[in-house]
Amino acid sequence: MFPPEMRTDPYPIYRQLRENAPIFDTGQDLWLVTSYEHAYALLRDPRSSKNLRNMDDYENRMELAGRTAPMRALLEQLMSFNDAPDHTRIRGRFQRAFSPRLVQRLRDHATEIAEDLLGRAPADGEIDLVADFAWQFPLVLVAEMLGVPTSDRERFHAWSRDLAPAFELVASPEVGETALRAAGEFVAYFEELLAERERAPQNDLVSGLLNAEGDADRLSEKEMVVNLILILAAGHETVMNLIGNGTLALLRHPDQLELLRSRPELLDDAVEELMRYDCPIQLTTRIATEEIEMAGQTIPKGARMAISLAAANRDPDRFPDPDRLDLTRGDRNHLALGGGVHYCLGTALARIEAAVAFRTLLDRYERIELVTETVEYRDTVLLRGVKALPLRVSAAQA
Repeated sequence: MFPPEMRTDPYPIYRQLRENAPIFDTGQDLWLVTSYEHAYALLRDPRSSKNLRNMDDYENRMELAGRTAPMRALLEQLMSFNDAPDHTRIRGRFQRAFSPRLVQRLRDHATEIAEDLLGRAPADGEIDLVADFAWQFPLVLVAEMLGVPTSDRERFHAWSRDLAPAFELVASPEVGETALRAAGEFVAYFEELLAERERAPQNDLVSGLLNAEGDADRLSEKEMVVNLILILAAGHETVMNLIGNGTLALLRHPDQLELLRSRPELLDDAVEELMRYDCPIQLTTRIATEEIEMAGQTIPKGARMAISLAAANRDPDRFPDPDRLDLTRGDRNHLALGGGVHYCLGTALARIEAAVAFRTLLDRYERIELVTETVEYRDTVLLRGVKALPLRVSAAQA
């Protein structure tokens, strides 16, 4: 469906599609949306559903996509694959537990974690930004938010890596089996954690979920468990990719890197522009609950829509000179974090993490260079991130 070159650089293909067919019928009951105008509208359209059961021939199509019955049972509990009222109920519970006080506590601790992790990496010589920092930093923060031991981060990272391909448009049987095993490990871990927090509440999100329980919109244990998996896996995967993609973009645009060094007050705007320029979540899916007429096309009821957030963020009708990285752009209306009622729940924390990561990296090293221009990307379409990012660095003088 998507050619291999899209892993390395999808943007020329997105541009061609956007110019010729902004809503493109792939011929596989999948419509690819690449313009900002239509992506923005569909993310908010009440006819645009996240519930996979609204798909025509649901069970057969899920089997063909490599999603067995046990995996479907897990996906159906996720807030990201539900509409109102279930989505509203589940998200509302998590949003209340994801309190401003909790986010502030993590904000205060983020710099300490980032400095500690980079402090363990070589001060001069070569580092791999992904292995030495990018995957660990957001995972440690998310683990602390959930109240799980940060010493378990190797296991969480492995399970998340194995689970992520299950969210692709298509997965092989082998990938599906690996994802299902990882999901089983995750479920067992969080079931035990919930039992522990029932006995002894702590100052963390899991305890907040349990303490928030009432009679009106109670979450089942399964709903809590699978959505805790979502927060941990998606939370660290997204920020890991943002750190890797963003650092690579800065190094390939040295004028912007030097601008950020000389004007640190641009940091928050830089995070937004780096998300827009090469966003870590490339696509999000929706199902048409009614026939939708748009851009001269008729999307049938029950059809899948792949809304390309990455393509929309490079639309020249919305962002002038969109292929140029411009940290002074000052436009935060990108779609990197989605839109509508399914807008990313962890947006505030993701922005904090990214800002702290880039600031700490630039404070730690006065010289950062790519070891090689050849960078290998992960073999995924929905998520975009480098497998490794070897850098040559020199420590800043005290």
